[in-house]
Amino acid sequence: MAATARTSDKFLLHGLAGRCPHCGRGPLFSGFLSVNPVCEACGENLAQHSSDDGPAYFVMSIVGTVVVAALLIVEVNFGWPVWLHLAVWLPLTVVLSLILLRPIKGLMIATQYKTKARDTGEIG
Repeated sequence: MAATARTSDKFLLHGLAGRCPHCGRGPLFSGFLSVNPVCEACGENLAQHSSDDGPAYFVMSIVGTVVVAALLIVEVNFGWPVWLHLAVWLPLTVVLSLILLRPIKGLMIATQYKTKARDTGEIG
């Protein structure tokens, strides 16, 4: 069953949805960003996958690009006062970051599953 699961492209959708990349039924996360050690549905060892700082890097890149581009467009076209920029862009940055962080972490873990990458615990 593991061979058929790894050849399927549904692992990406499972990761984005926060489901086990192996079976797609069990939850990938036990908390907001804490990964379940073992899938409750199929018993797949999920503890061996570690996304480290990858999701944060991608979220910062995506959110930063979108927010800075929007801020510059608004500033050039409308010239908002500083307090309005702060009132709009700071909450938007936080909300977008929180919305994207979990799906991107799930996607990275699913990609590690697909490529059979494992966390060895070694540095360097």
